[in-house]
Amino acid sequence: MSKVLATLAIAIALFLLMIRPVWAEASADVLATGANVFNANCAACHANGNNVINASKNLKAEVLHQYGMDSLDAIINQVTNGKSAMPAFKNRLSDAQIQAVAEYVLNQSEQGWKA
Repeated sequence: MSKVLATLAIAIALFLLMIRPVWAEASADVLATGANVFNANCAACHANGNNVINASKNLKAEVLHQYGMDSLDAIINQVTNGKSAMPAFKNRLSDAQIQAVAEYVLNQSEQGWKA
């Protein structure tokens, strides 16, 4: 019986790994909202994933990873609370807008900031 359970557990784990991209990716609506929020609030300093204040701390995937900012939680925290020269947006954007812009930034970084 334990062999059957072990095989079933492995099958379920493999299935979940296979479908993860489907439920982990942001929807097109969320990304569109995130793009609008980004263009209205972030693009002045971060156009195309760059950083006009500190070029070495841009929004490119490798830099986000280097600074531990390559997760939704980290980006949401940064947008919400600000840090260094970046202002906090918790009083300017709703939680849904912050979530959407974080998903947009993470998606764009993974796509190499292609239009």
